[in-house]
Amino acid sequence: MARRRKIRSSISIPITLGAITVLLSLALLVGWSFLLGQKIARSAEIAGDVWLLVLGALSFVLIIVVLVLFVISLARGIIEVRKQDTFIDSVTHELKSPLASLQLCLETLGRQGLEDDAREKLRHMMLQDVDRLRAFIDDVLEANRLSYARPGMLNLSDVPLSELAEECAEAVRSRHELEPDEIRVYVDPELLVTTDRAALEIVVNNLIDNAAKYSERPARVQITARRESNNRVLIEVSDAGIGIEQKDLKRVFHRFYRVEDQEVRQRRGTGLGLFVVWALVKQLGGDVQALSKGRGQGTTMRVELPMAHAVSG
Repeated sequence: MARRRKIRSSISIPITLGAITVLLSLALLVGWSFLLGQKIARSAEIAGDVWLLVLGALSFVLIIVVLVLFVISLARGIIEVRKQDTFIDSVTHELKSPLASLQLCLETLGRQGLEDDAREKLRHMMLQDVDRLRAFIDDVLEANRLSYARPGMLNLSDVPLSELAEECAEAVRSRHELEPDEIRVYVDPELLVTTDRAALEIVVNNLIDNAAKYSERPARVQITARRESNNRVLIEVSDAGIGIEQKDLKRVFHRFYRVEDQEVRQRRGTGLGLFVVWALVKQLGGDVQALSKGRGQGTTMRVELPMAHAVSG
């Protein structure tokens, strides 16, 4: 924590100095222009003074623009540092929790006279923890890969949306120990889309997982998909969970961003899942949008994709 405060302080000091410098420059520009204007008013030959005023004003404007850009750059740096701090906190929690659980299960398995039912329960818990770690590592690696990905790196095939959605729903049910009717899929079995199956599977899986994670039990998650008149397909993952405030609807797709809300912070997360969704949907030639009426009103994640992804030359 001391290191983070030091980083923030070291960045905020130059921003403060930059803001003061901008204000002083503005004051100097106004004062200098006023004095030079008075001199011009009293001078008989004003041509040279006018050019001096114009060139001086332009120079000051240039200095102010540079200073403003410098301050903006530093402000973005502060925001990125804070996001990375949040990410590090989330990573620490995400790794510690399942590792502690795995250690406890292994220590318990080492005891003598453990009954078969208890042993099987511990094995199931360990598999869940491993799946949780795997999903977390996949998100981190995918987010890093997307930072350097090139357009057109897709493996296209005909993907039956109903089958893919059912597979993702079953995986999330198992991960969160949900009942079958807590996640429902309403997709026409005949609906196909030509796209990268692996990428779309990550998108749908992350959206369903988020919907389940931010819902109280029993969850009410629905997955729908339909073909639009503009030869695109609309996929929606809806829940009746904690919802998202209007000001955060676009921010949730930013890397490392997590809503400043106690209910959100109580759920595990790194701020990478929806960033991965956004980046993959863009690669697939589509758009993603978060819809919510506010806190406690549930959320709908809407993904629009072309029915057939255009192959770039």
